Amino acid sequence: MSHIYVYSPSSAVRDKAAFRRGVARLKKLGHEVELDEAALKSHMRFAGDDETRLAAIGRAAASGADVALISRGGYGLTRILGALPVKQITKSIERGTQFVGLSDFTALQMALLAKTGGVTWAGPALGEDFGAEAPDDIMEACFDDLLVGHGEGAGWTLPAGDALKESVLRVRGATLWGGNLNVICSLVGTPYLPKIKGGILFLEDTNEHPYRVERQLTQLLNAGVLGGQKAVLLGSFNRFKLVPGYDRGFNMKSVVAWLRTQTKTPVFTGLPFGHVQTKVLLPVGRKVDLMVEGRDALIYWG
Repeated sequence: MSHIYVYSPSSAVRDKAAFRRGVARLKKLGHEVELDEAALKSHMRFAGDDETRLAAIGRAAASGADVALISRGGYGLTRILGALPVKQITKSIERGTQFVGLSDFTALQMALLAKTGGVTWAGPALGEDFGAEAPDDIMEACFDDLLVGHGEGAGWTLPAGDALKESVLRVRGATLWGGNLNVICSLVGTPYLPKIKGGILFLEDTNEHPYRVERQLTQLLNAGVLGGQKAVLLGSFNRFKLVPGYDRGFNMKSVVAWLRTQTKTPVFTGLPFGHVQTKVLLPVGRKVDLMVEGRDALIYWG
């Protein structure tokens, strides 16, 4: 049994039913679930005012839990990065607490990585994932691997157009980093974006039309971020609507095709991560190996 501390560092929890289902699911899986005292607070669109959410992060770091799990993403962390208890979080990680989340949580992950090199995990949120009507088996298996210390890597099958036809790509000992594309772009030019060269950057987003995704990728391209990496891995980009008669073939495939003409950094798609039910857990800030052969891709950190 693992001790899981649930807290809300970003937007307010609006779907209380999913929150309750998530708690019940974790308990059914045999875990001890501790809820932060402000987990269901609400202030405007946030889970409490800035001071409330900073205090919640501090309590998560002091909890001694095996996992500090966000209730949800949304928005709220970028506005409090300057006051983030970085040292406290880092000491908590050193004592064994794994910080897990996605979406807006990317801001905390990048700030921590930039300031201390602390390793966190890109993974599920309570409501969106464990609180789903039918939680995904792969997501739960990856989460369980983290808890028992058996997680060694993540593999997936590339779309046919991504297949390496003539060679095998091997990248060894590269820093894995990234997360939500919007959040990453918002940190360019700030002290909260890690200066990582020769890394493996993974990106995902939701509710963003492909032209907005392309604009953000272009920002990372022009800022020199993409060109400085050994590889770029694109996860899920979903929940957008193309405009019939207007986009005329402009879609995520065309965005990726264009991006590949602009950088020598290999770009791969299909990473099972993002605002989707089937998601792996990824160690943000850890040295990993990447191997791509044909349509088989594997990130390995074991």
